Amino acid sequence: MRRLIIAIPFGITLLTACGTVPVSPAVPVYVDTAEVIKAEPLYQPVQVARPVNECWTETVAHASPRHNAYAGPLAGGIIGGVLGSRVGRGRGNTPMAVAGALLGASIGRSLSEPAYAPPVYSNVQRCTTVNHYEQRQQVVGYRVDYRYEGQTFTTRTRRHPGRFIRVRVNVDPVGGT
Repeated sequence: MRRLIIAIPFGITLLTACGTVPVSPAVPVYVDTAEVIKAEPLYQPVQVARPVNECWTETVAHASPRHNAYAGPLAGGIIGGVLGSRVGRGRGNTPMAVAGALLGASIGRSLSEPAYAPPVYSNVQRCTTVNHYEQRQQVVGYRVDYRYEGQTFTTRTRRHPGRFIRVRVNVDPVGGT
């Protein structure tokens, strides 16, 4: 209800304002064609991205491969198993033999591998795509000179008009009442 009370004076003011605007006589308008004399392209500089694939070679360090020497752990396991069975007499013979074999295999593996293995180097090719920007001239329109009824006019168009251009002609009498 409150909005309606506010809207009524606004509507009355709007109708009053519209009623006081003088009515102008209609000006006749028609479309004709004119001969194009010259059409020059208008250029604007623009930057265009051109993707380029750039590659390079890097030297990368890798951990040296482990030697699969089975002789050390195998010999250590056998020796550890024999010693374990001698230590565990009676009922503890089997568990001590198993423990001796595991411990011997672990010691044999440690002794068969070198303490320090130097890294292995290899060349790896890496690539990335980067944009190179080029400055170009782009046509943004045309400056058109045309002739209509013996007079020369100039306008700007977005497209090339061809040999003829359409023109809007207004007829407005001078000194009329």
